[in-house]
Amino acid sequence: MNTIIKVSSEIENNVNGSPRFAQSETELSSFLEQWRAGTLPKSEWTHAAHVAVAACHLFDYSADEALRQIRAGIIRYNTCVGTANTDHSGYHETLTRFWSGLIADFLRTRRFSSRLESVRGALWRFARDSTLFRSYYSFDVVNDAQARREWIAPDLHPLAKP
Repeated sequence: MNTIIKVSSEIENNVNGSPRFAQSETELSSFLEQWRAGTLPKSEWTHAAHVAVAACHLFDYSADEALRQIRAGIIRYNTCVGTANTDHSGYHETLTRFWSGLIADFLRTRRFSSRLESVRGALWRFARDSTLFRSYYSFDVVNDAQARREWIAPDLHPLAKP
């Protein structure tokens, strides 16, 4: 219980240093609407924004439905902003499933009472380390065309089972 209180306090103390979309439910909803409409500026589609989208969907839906919506949303967003979804660019199945799995595991072990709180928690945990996947994969998963097209499970460190 003390760990949960400590994490909650650290998350609350970090709100002012968080992206604008993590400042309020209104800002978060606006961010999601822009992302879904494909009008979010490409420069704002950062690792933290990916984490927030995953946390929102995982808070609102089952893990399978969240992944389906995240996948479709990223592909649609990329198309809207002119990013080609190819073997070398755009949507990446393995990284999307990897991050969605990590974030789902994190949210499942916490008791966040709102979507905004879950986003803040996920940002606190994952936004500062966009290269965490390198601890799980022995190869250059980012540039692997097969990994971009289809799920490849980590070969160095397995993800937790749901």
